Amino acid sequence: MNSLSRIRNLTRQRRYSEALAGAQTLSAEQPNDRDTLYLLAVNQRCLDRIPDALKTLDQLEREHPDLSRLYQERGFCFLSLRDSARAIAALENAVRRNPALTASWGALETLYRMIGDSANAAAAGEQIANLKRLPAQVVQAGSHFSEGDFGTAETLVRAHLAKEGNDVEALRLLARIEQQRDALDAAERLLEALLKIAPDYRVARLELAQVLIGRQKYLQARAQLQALLELEPDNSEYRTLCATACAGSGDHESAIAYYRAILAKDQRLAHVQLLLGHSLKATGRQIDAIESYHAARNARPDFGDAYWSLANLKTYRFSDPDIMRMQNALSAPATLPIDRLHLHFALGKALEIRGRYQESWQNYESGNALKHEQSRYRPEFSEIGTQRQIEVCTPAFFAEHAKAGAPDPDPIFIVGLPRSGSTLIEQILASHSQVAGTQELHDIPRIVQELQGRSDPSDPDYPAVLRDLAFEDFRKLGERYLADTRAYRTAKPGAPLFIDKMPNNFRHVGLIRLMLPNAKIIDARRGPMACCWGNFKQLYAGGHEFSYDLESMARYYRAYLRLMQHWEQVLPGRVHRVIYEDLIEDLEGTVRQLLDFCSLQFEPACLDFHKTARNISTASSEQVRRPINRDGLREWTHYRPWLHPLEDALGDAVVRYRD
Repeated sequence: MNSLSRIRNLTRQRRYSEALAGAQTLSAEQPNDRDTLYLLAVNQRCLDRIPDALKTLDQLEREHPDLSRLYQERGFCFLSLRDSARAIAALENAVRRNPALTASWGALETLYRMIGDSANAAAAGEQIANLKRLPAQVVQAGSHFSEGDFGTAETLVRAHLAKEGNDVEALRLLARIEQQRDALDAAERLLEALLKIAPDYRVARLELAQVLIGRQKYLQARAQLQALLELEPDNSEYRTLCATACAGSGDHESAIAYYRAILAKDQRLAHVQLLLGHSLKATGRQIDAIESYHAARNARPDFGDAYWSLANLKTYRFSDPDIMRMQNALSAPATLPIDRLHLHFALGKALEIRGRYQESWQNYESGNALKHEQSRYRPEFSEIGTQRQIEVCTPAFFAEHAKAGAPDPDPIFIVGLPRSGSTLIEQILASHSQVAGTQELHDIPRIVQELQGRSDPSDPDYPAVLRDLAFEDFRKLGERYLADTRAYRTAKPGAPLFIDKMPNNFRHVGLIRLMLPNAKIIDARRGPMACCWGNFKQLYAGGHEFSYDLESMARYYRAYLRLMQHWEQVLPGRVHRVIYEDLIEDLEGTVRQLLDFCSLQFEPACLDFHKTARNISTASSEQVRRPINRDGLREWTHYRPWLHPLEDALGDAVVRYRD
């Protein structure tokens, strides 16, 4: 039997011919299996069949390019050929991917000494010494982690922690495993525990800051990064992340200062130019933002995100040379998949503005197909969540909890689907003297994530877990929300009300009612064809995975309608609906109704919303800085020939959305 374990044992026993024969047989049955190809190459090298080994490694790289051991093995092959330059390059590639490869470090130390590179030789030797100081189980777990085998890595590191207690390297590795699994709450707890044991561990503090940014805890991340910057004021990585945390918390002026300080030393940093452009755009400095996006594009001509950022301004017109550059970049084999994705969406917008709708559609379709391939989104999970909300959040349940929650009336929640006019409604309300605009706050989703825990998405604990919470629990959640969001209200500190414009909070209207019974909730709703088309042509920085497939999007829209109908039935009068098309056709009448719902006096500034200066980070930022217009009402009709599957999947929603 030619099992992998038998082939490994034969290799360890140096019975290379037998091992090779077994690997060849197994490879014929499983031609692209990662471990089989690796063992095939190892035994080919050990039998001095170097050309065959290199050919096998080329195949392995095509199928499994992230496997660090293949680069180590390639380095050993070049060592056999006495090609020190290529051996060093391959081994350096190996340890970049997997710092726990002791054999690679050992070979590098020898090679560096051979070529007289004493500094790198000493660094390699120090790395070997560091690995020897670590427990073998942690080193082994780290190697599995670098190979993407998170399950084995976690088993090893948890066994070590159970035996040895709070080993800081083991805690850090476990946090990295949790981070890779997107369990950021667990990663945060582990890194905080580690820093209590080793408060001077800078790498762990940096990783905690990265996790906090991933959890949208920007103020806490900023505190961690400022502590690091006190120790290393010129560290560009700390500065860039601190700027990201500043931008995330809405302090774009500080972010701009950080980015410009970094660029003062090197203007060619394309990603920093891009981030600077984003903050300039958020503050309304469109000309400066365009200049930064151009600098990012010039620094890296195939930088897809630079082109997409220009397209995402919604008002930028690409020149003929711009369009040709994007098309050339898409044709180039070396262009990375992430750049291709951005380039397709950017070209879709560039060609749309020129009225070349068929070519535009082809690019939007290609971009969405690429994004959908990467997505793990399953539409049935949203539908299951909708059904569970309907089952749990009944009139009787709300009647039983009528006195639950914190009584403060401060928040105004704007919910609905993206691209439904929520930024416009926010800008109108934020133009009122009594209302502070903030941004898309992540506090409700974070609370939901904590309530949900790690339950199976196909059988979620939330919202059923709401039945287990006491009145006091809901009050504490409401008070925590108010405390955590206070830092975002600095733009208009005297205003008694503030806006939370996180669209997907429509799924959590029941929780909001239980936490904050006097909060106002506004449903921003747009006709389904226009709304879905607006989403399909939008490439989001994160989330909204439903939007990259027409059927998934139609199902999501229908689930949204169903859930909003439920909230209207069980919480009558608690949610005010604003139809985007009505807002465009009758601005003053719709705004007066909106202000009445929020118990606010009419102010003319709400009609002159485009004159209100404030930071806006959403995709509609430039659109709401212009007077009301009807440009987007029928945009989708240019693409009607290709949108029949969407229209069919929406069914009666195309008319029922006004019910």
